[in-house]
Amino acid sequence: MHIFFSVGEPSGDAHAAKLIEEIRRRDPQSRFSGYGGPQMAEAGCELQFELTTMAVMGIVAVLPLLLKFYRLVKQAEVLLKEQRPDLVVLVDFPGFNWWIARKAKRLGIPVVFYMPPQLWAWASWRIHRVRKFVDYVLSPLEFETRWYCDQGVDAECVGHPFFDEVAQHKLNTDFMHEQAERGGTVIGVLPGSRNQEVQRNWPIQLATIRRVHERCPTTRFLVACYSQQHVEWCRELLTDEAADLPIELCVQRTPEVIAAADACLMVSGSVSLEVLARQTPAVVMYVMSKTLHRLGRWLIRCTYITLANLIAGRELMPEFIIYGDPKPDIERMAGILEEWVHNPDSRLQRAEELSSIAAAAAQPGATARAADAIFRRFSATEDTQAAERRAA
Repeated sequence: MHIFFSVGEPSGDAHAAKLIEEIRRRDPQSRFSGYGGPQMAEAGCELQFELTTMAVMGIVAVLPLLLKFYRLVKQAEVLLKEQRPDLVVLVDFPGFNWWIARKAKRLGIPVVFYMPPQLWAWASWRIHRVRKFVDYVLSPLEFETRWYCDQGVDAECVGHPFFDEVAQHKLNTDFMHEQAERGGTVIGVLPGSRNQEVQRNWPIQLATIRRVHERCPTTRFLVACYSQQHVEWCRELLTDEAADLPIELCVQRTPEVIAAADACLMVSGSVSLEVLARQTPAVVMYVMSKTLHRLGRWLIRCTYITLANLIAGRELMPEFIIYGDPKPDIERMAGILEEWVHNPDSRLQRAEELSSIAAAAAQPGATARAADAIFRRFSATEDTQAAERRAA
């Protein structure tokens, strides 16, 4: 089986890489190509372009990249015509991936959307695109699957692959031992995986760290940076009064930071699922422009609501959508973290609530179920296509 992937987010890179490994276990002769990230390349995907480097949000950030996106769609069309893969698998990144789906369907190539866009939250009117261009949706959430099915889409719930990654990831023992030896209360800080997210959210997180440090001077802060570039951006602001803050910038240590932390201050995103699985109390934030906020509070809440809270059915992780003057939200976030530092019982109660939700929802096996679903649905299609090619 030859599968063409189109993956545009760093988190999607990890999910797709695991899916590639699972598919290869079932069919060692499988071939993988397309757009994605470094983890997919390491798993054996022939990358035509590292699309995860272009992960941005908002029309202002997207506009300068439109010509590049257009060229990548045209390149994908040529590749699909020449290579005729048996299947196209899309992972999130809907603005771009709709066009890949469109090209694949015109060529008669089946399309699977793994980790589909949350249309139920922010763009339900776009469901016609899924009906028209996608053959099969593999969803991580039960209620999302029901929504897609109710809209006439062939969808199956396989669970969330983040829980697989948590279960499979072996924490760096040296890092964990070092943190345990140093002792004290630890707050993990997660600025996000996109460049734009880090640049927008880190200054607010740093201001919150400063407020917590003033009230809880023995607390340490571990900052989980996705790349060395993010470390440099974060370090640029650690000047003057921030230079003496007990902050440690850590690269590619997000699971370890979450596991070592007593609580987290995090940017809204799918990483909330790992925080849930590791049962670490967290405050969730996201900074946006006043212009975007004018679109309507309901839209903002639907778009940025934390996945872990959706699973829990309530605000288990306090959420702050920040626009305009951030000082009131900084004070509130710092207040919650201060309460968790000074009142361990309050923190432990929240951790127990997370544990209860995680026991029911954070079950591993999603990636294996997704691979099984793909083989169950498309292996016969592949055999038919192979026979047709031999006959031609």
